[in-house]
Parts: sequence; C-alpha cells; structure tokens
Amino acid sequence: MSTKADDALKTISEVSVLLDVPPHVLRFWEQKFVSLRPLKRSGSRRYYRPDDVALLRRIRKLLYVDGFTIKGAQKLLRNKSYCDESTVMKDGTESSTPTLSAAITILDDVKTRLAALKQKLDSKIDSPAS
Repeated sequence: MSTKADDALKTISEVSVLLDVPPHVLRFWEQKFVSLRPLKRSGSRRYYRPDDVALLRRIRKLLYVDGFTIKGAQKLLRNKSYCDESTVMKDGTESSTPTLSAAITILDDVKTRLAALKQKLDSKIDSPAS
C-alpha cells in the first residue's frame, strides 16, 4: 500500500487504521462534534482533510487517554484557548500547553463526574438492603 502525503485527503478506512478507531466510531463522532466536518463526495464517501485528522486525534486522546466524557470533550474543544494551545506534531503526537481556562474546563468535567458518582453512592447507602 502506498503512503499518501501528509496533506492528502484520507478515506474513513485510512483514518480508522491511522487512529486505531473503528469507522462507525468516526461517523458517531461526526454527529457529536460539530466542528468535525469531512468532505463528502458522491455516494456520501467521506474524505478527511489534515485538520480533520488532527481534530480526530484530539478527540481520541480526550476520550480514550484522558478519560473525558463526550460532553466534557465537547466543552473542552469549544474552549478557544484549548484549541489554540493544542497542536499536533509532525510525527502525529500531540503537544499541549495547559492554560488556566483549559484547566478550569478539565476540573469542571471532573467535578461533574465526581458529583454523579457521589449521587450514585448516596442512593445505594440510602436504599434498604434486599
């Protein structure tokens, strides 16, 4: 298989292999992340630009590595300073310089998840044992 140039359009299959994410997950992310809009040609065939692939790398990292929920990742990606400070290097790895607003967004997501866990634990303690 020939290797495409970094700036070439990539199909969903190529991006799926590149990011180790199934194609159906990539299509699902398109529905959840409004800024992700690959080109669609005849037969609804998707073609991902380099910027789309970079965004998909960020989304994958947030969800699979950093443990964000989809809602938390959406909130973080909407944060302009996170998008400006986070860059993808030539080798495909991501370099991220934390900013105060990005840290606050991350902490807000953690706080929300902890509150949900506390609520679940409280409901188990309050309910009588069967």
